[in-house]
Amino acid sequence: MSARVTSSQSRPDQGFTLIEVMVTVAIIGILAAVALPSYRAYVVRGKIPEATAGLATRQVRMEQFFLDRRTYSGAPDCSSDTSSSKFFNFSCSSSSALAFTLQAVGKDTMAGFTYTVNEAGVKTTAALPSGWTTPNPNTCWATKQDGSC
Repeated sequence: MSARVTSSQSRPDQGFTLIEVMVTVAIIGILAAVALPSYRAYVVRGKIPEATAGLATRQVRMEQFFLDRRTYSGAPDCSSDTSSSKFFNFSCSSSSALAFTLQAVGKDTMAGFTYTVNEAGVKTTAALPSGWTTPNPNTCWATKQDGSC
């Protein structure tokens, strides 16, 4: 004879309660509120080297042009360049035989950023979007929101 044993205990309900789900959603919301602004700032800071590297490269080529010809006039890097960079337009705002000022002006998601460098190697942050601080003294390229270089 086989006896069948039945349990009087029922299996506990599976799943989550509404409160557990709401607590989880609240925690995810708080983490997202903290993480997203930091991530956005990180992405912006990651695009700035495109401008600084482009300006440094153009400055070196301008100096090489000057060494070869004893003038900055007619230098190819003093023409407008809107296609070599995804986030910055490069231009030469003033040019003479003995002076130049190269500019990188932000476009698209980098609008509001403007960096310059001249023949003496003086780097300046000409413009920054709201929320960014201009370096003091303004003798470098601001790479962080607090104005540090």
